[in-house]
Parts: sequence; C-alpha cells; structure tokens
Amino acid sequence: MHQSRLFASLTAAAMVAACGSSGGRTVENIRTLSNRADLVSGGDVLVEVVLKPGTDSKDVRVLLNGATDVTSAFSTRADGRFLGVVSGLRNGSNSLSASIGGGARMSLSMTNHPLGGPVFSGPQLQPWVCEPEASNLGPAVDDQCNVATPKVDYLYKSTDPAQTMLLPYDAANPPLDVAQTTTDAGMTVPFIVRRETGTINRGIYSFAFISDPKQQATPAQPPVGWNGALFYIFQGGALPQHRQGPVIASPQADVLAIPQLAKGYATAASSLTIFGQNTNSVVSAETLMMVKEKVAESIGEIQFTLSMGGSGGSIQQNLIVNAYPGLIDGINPSATYADVWSTNTEVQDCSLLVRYFDTVSPALWTNVSQQNAVMDNGDLAPGTCRAWVQLGHLDEGWANPESTACHHPTTVLAGPRTSQPWMYSASNPKGARCTLQDYQRNIFGTRPDGFAGRAYDNVGVQYGLEALKAGMISVDQFLDLNEKVGGRDINWGWTAQRTVADPDALTALYRTGQMNLMNNAASTPILDEKLCINLEIHSCFHSYKMRERLRQSTGSIVNHVLVLDKTHDDLSGFDTLAAWVRSIKSDKTADTLETKVARHKPANAVDACWINGRRETDPATCAAAKPYFGDPRTGAGAPITVGATKCQLTAPDRASYGVSMTDEQWARLQAIFTQGVCDWSKPGVEQTAAVPWLSFANGPGGTPIGPEPTASRH
Repeated sequence: MHQSRLFASLTAAAMVAACGSSGGRTVENIRTLSNRADLVSGGDVLVEVVLKPGTDSKDVRVLLNGATDVTSAFSTRADGRFLGVVSGLRNGSNSLSASIGGGARMSLSMTNHPLGGPVFSGPQLQPWVCEPEASNLGPAVDDQCNVATPKVDYLYKSTDPAQTMLLPYDAANPPLDVAQTTTDAGMTVPFIVRRETGTINRGIYSFAFISDPKQQATPAQPPVGWNGALFYIFQGGALPQHRQGPVIASPQADVLAIPQLAKGYATAASSLTIFGQNTNSVVSAETLMMVKEKVAESIGEIQFTLSMGGSGGSIQQNLIVNAYPGLIDGINPSATYADVWSTNTEVQDCSLLVRYFDTVSPALWTNVSQQNAVMDNGDLAPGTCRAWVQLGHLDEGWANPESTACHHPTTVLAGPRTSQPWMYSASNPKGARCTLQDYQRNIFGTRPDGFAGRAYDNVGVQYGLEALKAGMISVDQFLDLNEKVGGRDINWGWTAQRTVADPDALTALYRTGQMNLMNNAASTPILDEKLCINLEIHSCFHSYKMRERLRQSTGSIVNHVLVLDKTHDDLSGFDTLAAWVRSIKSDKTADTLETKVARHKPANAVDACWINGRRETDPATCAAAKPYFGDPRTGAGAPITVGATKCQLTAPDRASYGVSMTDEQWARLQAIFTQGVCDWSKPGVEQTAAVPWLSFANGPGGTPIGPEPTASRH
C-alpha cells in the first residue's frame, strides 16, 4: 500500500513537470538576424525565436525587458521560421525572453545604440554640419542630424529603350510601359523599385529593391523580386569633411543601379561611405553595419553582401574586410588602394620631392626622367607624384590643418574653397584641424599639445637610392636631394629636419589596421578590377602592393583576382564574384572559411587584362602591356609591400651603394643620416598584425569587441 501511494505520487509529479515543460515543446534559441545582439541600433532588431520541431508558435510568449509583451511582432514565415522585428529597445542594455507555457525560458541580452550613432567608432567628431534639407528630407530634429521620417518613393524601368534611367512611378496612375525583369533567382516580376532615404549615424542612407507598391514587404514576407542579397556601393574621394553630405556623389554611384536591381539585389549606400566626405574607415564600417541592419529589418535577413567602389571606395572595402571581417562577403574594388595611410606616405613624400625639384635645386634636376626615377613613377606626364600634389592637392588636403578640407562642396580638393569660422587657423587655434589624423583622433589619440598623433615619418629614407644604384642619377644629386628634402612640422610647415612619427600613432596605425597588411582578409573573395593609369594617381602599383601584403600575411593569394583595365560596362566580373560567394554560403561543412574560399573559386576567376577591348589571360602579355612602377619609398629601396611607415635604422654601408664615392661624399652622406638609414629587411617600427573588430568607445587604439552574445536557458 505504501509503495502504491509512492508510485501514484511520483506519477502525479511527473505529469506536473511535463505540463510545466509544455510537454516537450521548447524554445531552442533566440538569435538576432539584422545585426549582432550587442551592436543593434535605432531601437529595433530583427529576431528569430527558434522552436523545437512540432511546436505551435501560437503558444510562444516573447517579452522585452521582462515586462513588455512583444509576441504580436512575431509571425511564422512560409518556411516555418518564427521571427519578427522587436521595437521599443531602450538605449543600452536590454533583454529578450521567450517561453512556452510554464516551460523553461530562453533569454538573450542585447545592447541598443542610438540611430544617430555611435556604436563602436567612439565619441563623434565635432563640429558636424547637418544637411538633410539638401536631400529633400526636411530639417534635422536633433544634433545627430536625424529627420522625422524617411522618404519613400517608387520608380520603374520603362519598356521604351530610349529611357535608360528609372522613371517616377505613380501608384495612383500606374504607367502602361512598365518593363519586366527576371532575377537571378528565376523570378519574373514588374521592374518597379522602392527607394527609401533617411538618416543613420549622422549620415544619409538610401536603399532600394524591386517591390510592388500594392504588396507591403516585411521580413516575414520578403519582396518576391528580392534575391536575398545586398549590393553595397562605396564611393570615392578622400577628404576629412565635417558634414553630413549627400548620399550620392555621382550618378554612376546611385542606389538605382539598374543591372544589380534587375538581378534581384537590394542596393544601398550612405553619405558616410563616400570617402570624399568621410575619410574614416571605422565610421564607414559602422555605417555599413547600421545600414545593413536597417535593410534587414525592412525586408528580411540578408544572405550575403557584395560591394563595389573605386579609388576611395576601394580603400573602404579593403580596410573593412581586414578590420571588420564578415561585414562584406565579397568585394569588387577598382582604381585600387590598400589603405589611406600608406597612400598618405606616398603623397607626403611626393609633396616633399616635388617641392625640392621645383624650388630648391631645379638646376640639378632639369631632366624629368631623373625626377621620375627618384619617385619610381612611370616616365609619363604629369606623372603620379605631380598628379597627387599639383592636381589633387591631397598633400595639403590630408596634412595641412588650414586646408579647408573639413568642409568642401565636392569630394576632391578642387575648385573654390571657403573657410568656415569653426576651422583651425592662426587666429583660431582652437578650431577644427583639417587633417586626416585629427579627423581620426578616436583611432590615433592626441599628443600633449592636443593635436592628433601623426603616423608619417621619413627619418632614414634614402630618396633616389634605386636610381643611384641604377646609374640614373649622380652621387651629388643623391646627396643634395637627401640633404635638402626635409620634412613637415605638425602644422605642415616645411622643416629642414625629417619628420618623426608620434610613437602612439604608429602603434595604433598597425593595431587598428589603418596600415592595411591584409592579415584578416583571406576569408573574403576579392575581385580587383584595377583601373591602371600610370600617368596619374591611380597607378597600377597599388594592386600589386596589396596583393603582396596579402601573400606575406596569409601565405596565399587564392582569394585575390586581379583584372586590369576591364571594360566598364561589362558586369561579368560581378557575376563571377556573386557565384563565388553563393557557393561559399551554400557549403555547410565544418571547414574554415578560407578553405571554402579556395574550394569554390570559379574557373573563370583568373587574373586578366583588357587590351584594345579584348580580354587577355596570359600573364606575360598582361605584364608587358600593363607595367607597374612604384612610389618614392620603393624608389628608396623599400619592398613593394611598403609596410614600414617608420623604418628601423642601420648604419650606412659604403659597399652597398654600388657606386664610387669620394671620402668627402661619404662623409657628407654620414652627416645626412646621423641616426642611420632604413633597413627595409626588417618590419617597420611598431609593425604588427591588425586586431579585428575593435571598438573605440573606450579610447584610441581600440579594444576588441569580443564574442557575440548568445541566448541562455533559465
């Protein structure tokens, strides 16, 4: 009798337990789909509540911060996934929990950031000029340039072949000439495009996708014409501007990119991913992340992201895949540079050399070919160095605190310049300094004088060394050049002494990946369609520099494909990149991403060049037709990687020059290089690999963001 009562009691307890656990129905996981849980912004986030198979989603209850029932925001998609956009997140810490009946509760900690930012870029630059009215968004409603509501409009592709651009679409009076398009997912739909423009992170964003205005697209019901991927447009130039700017710098960079939209891609851009308006790649990465989140919360989880952009647009792509890997799945840069800071080294060297040739010792340098040999430029006019200095004025625009580059009507420092009352000058020493390092002070920190740390250095650089060894210049030319080339002070004034980098800035330069050695880039397919123009700033050299950095840092260049001077209206390269990334995403093995990149590289993803409109894949033919040269540092004996901003020094070795020097000349050389000459066989001072995913919220140099939060059971 006692055993029977015990058995009955145990049976009843088991039944209660089963009821409490909802009969085996459980919430398996909670995960954010629009962004990492600790990096969300704008007060909302796309979330999936993962249920055990067979669980009825009607029994699920979802709570925000333990009190607000947000279950109604969720719905079950056609594929059975239970997801929704949760709104009402407060700035800072939040929690989201999901449970079934009295069963165990899953919860996920989330951190929300303001729509106007920042998330991980650190304290926002001041002053900042809001300009939403110029983009027809109405006035800013706060100091972060936010507007009351985004602007939405519809456009369409006409069947009239004479209409090459998208035309306004009036839903109340639908036009009769709407074309059809078949996406790369095989869906044939009307070519009607929804475009949204608004404000994020103090910039202006825009994104577009094919959508029927009669059918409201949501993450639960994504637009039929969307292929699940995002095409992001990075734009060029490179100026440290203190303004919001427009989202489109040129018609060629519009989010109304007809070829990609026709294939089914959503397209997006931001005024803060125009490098000519915001030369800070950390802010670029942050903005890209926030815009991607906005797109996902509007139409659904993004399966992969491809990007395109030239010149300053290429810099952003190359820096982001190394410093914030995973934000972009495949990049298609053109007019390529590895980063802005090794480019700045080239530009400042060019500035000193052009000054020397033209104003210091012109009688010694009447032969322009000798000048180009020193600068390791192609012997063409105007030449890379002179283009940087005399056409682009970027030596001044990046390093002169009084350059007016802080606020300029275009993305290049040309045309009329107007100083603003908040800019630095001799009469306004507390004003905003228009230099790269001051614009990026969250990265580099400040010196005791309050100015941002500077990473440029030319101590020990033997300008013209390779030209001397090759017999192209004389010993006296070499010595005169290195005696008189000089450097720049922190206010860009010329000095007889060489420039010495600030030590903390050098540390930050490498740690943050601003000197982009590509050590984290092996997991991203790169299709580099290089515009190769050796007579101006977009010389062929930069792609080869980046490729060799990738090889030395990772041991492989399998993810890098270089195509020179490709016909601009040919999108075959983009299609190749897309197929590559799709195959990688479809590979569900446990292999590393680097292994998958190599495994799924398409057969047609090979180096090539275009000669007279014809594609050529023979390396020797391309090398002969598309030669590359270097920059003043390679002309001074540096390797093609030019990774040492500040070189380690060694005593000069008389025998190493390969030319005869008199004792007087040798003594003169030793007097020039009292601290020693560059030893290019050693890494640069403070040179180290970049640390990925840094936050600058707690100060310059950055701290690792750490692993993404995961849900836990309670």
